Amino acid sequence: MTRLGFPVFALLFGMLATGTGAQAAGPGDMVYLDLKDGRVVIEMRPDLAPRHVARIKELVGQGFYDGLPFHRVMDGFMAQTGDPRGDGTGGSGVNIPAEFSDEPYERGTLGMARSSDPDSADSQFFIMLNRYPSLDGKYTVWGKVVEGMDYVDGIKKAPPSSRSGMVDKPDRIVRMRMAADVKD
Repeated sequence: MTRLGFPVFALLFGMLATGTGAQAAGPGDMVYLDLKDGRVVIEMRPDLAPRHVARIKELVGQGFYDGLPFHRVMDGFMAQTGDPRGDGTGGSGVNIPAEFSDEPYERGTLGMARSSDPDSADSQFFIMLNRYPSLDGKYTVWGKVVEGMDYVDGIKKAPPSSRSGMVDKPDRIVRMRMAADVKD
């Protein structure tokens, strides 16, 4: 009998518990996002956004995200990262055409940040802290947190008075790896 790794078991159990019809991610579609407080397990969704998932995998494989700040974090909304400049204006230099879907922006959803141009997503992404229906169908959904959302909740947030959500001395990604490449 084959033994399932914990992230795969957690994903399958979560799908059964929530009754979602989402297709189970294979081991090659799971990402570990290590934060100062612990590990966040992300199920990538190539069924929703194949080009975005392929680009994220490429950037993760290059170590692109390691050490990048969560530069924009708004309590009750989202935590954004993926900008090597740390100010919301940078990226990897490769734009990805939009892959919008009907997947709702709820707590734990990962979406791609972009400018007003729908095809301007690059390397910046955000993790939803709560449900936000106004984003539905307007930003590319590429993943979902399946474990460790409490660590995402612990990311340093901008003060409530901040309209931009920019964080002074932000928390950073320790490292981001494909689960299939991690042997611990």
